[in-house]
Amino acid sequence: MIKTTAMLLEELHEYANPRTKLSRMVKQGECYQITKGLYETNRNVPGYLLAGSIYGPSYISFEYALGYYGLIPEAVYTITSATFEKKKKKKYETQFGTFTYRDVPSAAFPLGVKLIQEGEYFYRIADPEKALCDQLYTMSPVGNAQELAELIFDDLRIEEPECAKLDIEKISFLSGRYHSTNVKKLITLLKRVQK
Repeated sequence: MIKTTAMLLEELHEYANPRTKLSRMVKQGECYQITKGLYETNRNVPGYLLAGSIYGPSYISFEYALGYYGLIPEAVYTITSATFEKKKKKKYETQFGTFTYRDVPSAAFPLGVKLIQEGEYFYRIADPEKALCDQLYTMSPVGNAQELAELIFDDLRIEEPECAKLDIEKISFLSGRYHSTNVKKLITLLKRVQK
């Protein structure tokens, strides 16, 4: 379970020095520091369950979400998340994994995201369409639909049949919120592969 320093100090208030007790608990493996002010009581919790608590508001997206949905063949070990109006990328190296955060447009941020509960943990993750739009938004603009096809099928290694399963209506709805030529060209590409 994720706990803040304040929560743990409250739990330890009966000790003469709660901060010293907390330090001992960390050394003895009773709780594990994730980042400054944030702890986890379960050493084996998967990192993606912690991503939203480390830095936010955020949701899991980009490569990690594309891998989660099986759209890209590679295993993704860095937990990649989207934020907005933070102006710079953030990276956290923890014992639970590596976490990166980068901006997407504010207008796109709240759309196409679902909240999932796993045991006592909750996390937000982009739908497959949103994760691909987020990914394309962060990549250099391509000149035409053919270059976008190469980017998606060769560079990202998304299989054409998987791409054809994406919901073109969702992407059309999202595209105006990115102001990204890559996202706009994705609609043309999807119309071609879904024929």
